[in-house]
Amino acid sequence: MLREKLESRQARLGVIGLGYVGLPLSMEFARAGFTVVGIDTNPEKVRQLMAGESYIPDVPSEWVRETVKNGTFTATTDFSVLSELDTVDICVPTPLRKTKDPDISFVNAAVNEIEKYVHKGMLIILDSTTYPGTTDEIILARIEQTGLTVGEDFFLAFSPERVDPGNEQWTTKNIPKVVGGVTPACTEHAALLYSMTLGPVVPVSSTKVAETVKLLENTFRSVNIGLVNEMTLMCDRMGIDVWEVIDAAATKPFGFMAFYPGPGLGGHCIPIDPFYLSWKAKEAGFEARFIELAGQINGQMPYYVVTKISDALNDQGKAVRGSKILVLGAAYKEDIDDLRESPSLDIIKLLKDKGADVAFSDPHVSTLVEGEMTMQSVDPTPEALRGFDCLVIATAHAAFDYDGIVASGVPIVDSRNALKGFAADNITRI
Repeated sequence: MLREKLESRQARLGVIGLGYVGLPLSMEFARAGFTVVGIDTNPEKVRQLMAGESYIPDVPSEWVRETVKNGTFTATTDFSVLSELDTVDICVPTPLRKTKDPDISFVNAAVNEIEKYVHKGMLIILDSTTYPGTTDEIILARIEQTGLTVGEDFFLAFSPERVDPGNEQWTTKNIPKVVGGVTPACTEHAALLYSMTLGPVVPVSSTKVAETVKLLENTFRSVNIGLVNEMTLMCDRMGIDVWEVIDAAATKPFGFMAFYPGPGLGGHCIPIDPFYLSWKAKEAGFEARFIELAGQINGQMPYYVVTKISDALNDQGKAVRGSKILVLGAAYKEDIDDLRESPSLDIIKLLKDKGADVAFSDPHVSTLVEGEMTMQSVDPTPEALRGFDCLVIATAHAAFDYDGIVASGVPIVDSRNALKGFAADNITRI
């Protein structure tokens, strides 16, 4: 019956969690002709969406207005709507605890609600990144307690999100969707849903395989970024320009993929996902040494940037304490407003701890709130720039006037190679 509903687009779809993953997914479902209900515990998000306002850069407000107006999308805080839905995608955060252990409390909270309203014929898909075994150990075990049989009475699958905020080429719509179900019937139903709404579907043999796919993707990046960051530290000690080394190595047409150093890892995926894999590996008695080492190296990069700032100030006869320092870029990568795990926040905190007078500028972030710290973005006018003792490029936003930044004459620490091509005595590259 579910298959017929999906094929005729009569199925009612649900998405729990309307953030960077859940909202774009909801919009693609709705724009494909399905009736979609988005569920979020934040009433302000629900209010904005029902008013036709998007808070996610990858989702135009026009899409929200259009789908709300024609009734294909509704947002609510009421989980009881699950009783009327045929499918539900769980798109909630899966952060790490301070001990680097997985925090799946948001997944558990979502399952608590689904358990109350699950019914025959329902398809449940976990999209949130997590450790191998989560779908079976947490969701399957709970839902089967209701007396329903997986693969017959209900269907359960895992399909990892692959969202890259700000990427205009690869979006939720066209990124291949990996799907692994508890049973073949579970995989078939989940694959059918996605094949009718998104890009190519890639079925795999199990939920554990699908869960591990996502972790491998981001561990690959974390380890390679860790390698190039270690090369950066080594080259700095040896007086070698690591950027020139990478550019020359990248001319090899095979066997090399260029990764670039930076002030640290940001975003929800790369700084976090590999630790889900290493944590699960320890349960199996295996030590994931590459993952742990890459995490250590990448975690040290904000400290390295602060050392470069200290050196640049020292060359001017100034100490970090009392110096006015402007951090250019608060988001974790260019041209988005996403602050999750941003190394800029670490740099700001480290500088403040050393007694610096720190400000930030970001064209996409007007206010920065981190713990007890609240800061307003500075307009980087020529006059404003000249009022600082040091400028730090932590995110290479296209909106920054790099000619003006260099022309300010203020010492610059460039952690993103944003000033490639500039030759000036006031530039220090990491």
